[in-house]
Amino acid sequence: MNPSSVALVHLTTVPMTLRCLSGQPGFMRDSGFEVHVLSSPGEELDKFALREGAAPHAVPMLRRITPLRDIVSVVRIWRILRAVGAQIVDAHTPKAGLLGMLAAWLAGVPVRIYHMHGLPFVTRRGIGRWLLRWTETVASLLSHRVLCVSHSVRDVAIAEGVCPPAKIRVLLDGSINGVDAMGRFKPEKGDGIVRRASRAKFGIAEDSLVVGFVGRVVRDKGIVELVTAWRALRSEFPNLHLVVVGPFEAEDPLPEQIERVLKSDPRIHLVGLDWNTPPLYSAMDLVVLPTYREGFGVVPIEAAAMALPVVATRVPGCLDGVVDGATGTLVPPRDADSLAQALRNYLRDPGLRRAHGAAGRARVLQKFRREALWSAIRDEYQSLMTACLPLRQPRDASVGPSPGSAS
Repeated sequence: MNPSSVALVHLTTVPMTLRCLSGQPGFMRDSGFEVHVLSSPGEELDKFALREGAAPHAVPMLRRITPLRDIVSVVRIWRILRAVGAQIVDAHTPKAGLLGMLAAWLAGVPVRIYHMHGLPFVTRRGIGRWLLRWTETVASLLSHRVLCVSHSVRDVAIAEGVCPPAKIRVLLDGSINGVDAMGRFKPEKGDGIVRRASRAKFGIAEDSLVVGFVGRVVRDKGIVELVTAWRALRSEFPNLHLVVVGPFEAEDPLPEQIERVLKSDPRIHLVGLDWNTPPLYSAMDLVVLPTYREGFGVVPIEAAAMALPVVATRVPGCLDGVVDGATGTLVPPRDADSLAQALRNYLRDPGLRRAHGAAGRARVLQKFRREALWSAIRDEYQSLMTACLPLRQPRDASVGPSPGSAS
């Protein structure tokens, strides 16, 4: 189907999540779609829309379940979808998935896609687990298609009864946006200028060893185990440094003593939130991601594109981003001793670091080129439009479409 004038709406809870789609809206626009982005208000929403040539729409949304506010948000989203004549809604993350799919269903949007980035409920307990699981289930029910970012998370979603196998798909080898491996995430040339400059910012010597972490600095990302492993390795490798890139978050705080170590150790360098990660990767010798859960490990494939080996946990999401024993090492989650040993193996063996780093970059170039994934997403949009749109009234019909039914 010709996508010309087809209104495509990407929907996220917070505008920061839109960064995960960088380049993709522009590609869809160049393919003939009319692209809109809808999220909570913020400067990042307007900046992203301007960069990508998309139309921005702001609706306040909260990450937690707030029934009265959520109803108001659904009504506002519904109005926007009707006003722009949305024909495809692609909603990302659990809360935006729930609100977006409900509003799109009420608006009779012909093609409704829930993009499953991960399953937060798997590490929760009690009522919190039930609510998060219910959110995923309803978003999946109201969609025509669930696009999952990894094969291993798809398996969990099916096993948990969140979504039937026939409805949930993974495009190519997964991820939400692929990797710009020939542009941003490209290893530095042999002169090492960027590497030296990046290390100099933190007072790290050229001959030092650097382990890097990139992500939210929260308990769920395995920071407790990382600090425990660091303590075991610190005296063994006097020239070892740890660079931590990412924000602390109050929703999943670290134990006080762990946070104290991170903030007081002179060989631990806290960068905070910094989207310009390629120079930071250049300063590292290997990357660690000891997370308890993941949707698709974007950091592992970014690091791999930079020819860095990765130590990650053997959990869904990381299973897709790291090939154990080839591009990195997978260890059991919540196991600080295994984590320390895996890091130790790389710190002692520069040849192993180079071999796994080179294999990781080759794999990214083969499987995770972003242009290939964008083309697959475009083709999925067009396929769903062909299947669903003839069932709907014309976009400019005088009588608005009735709410669609979940398939």
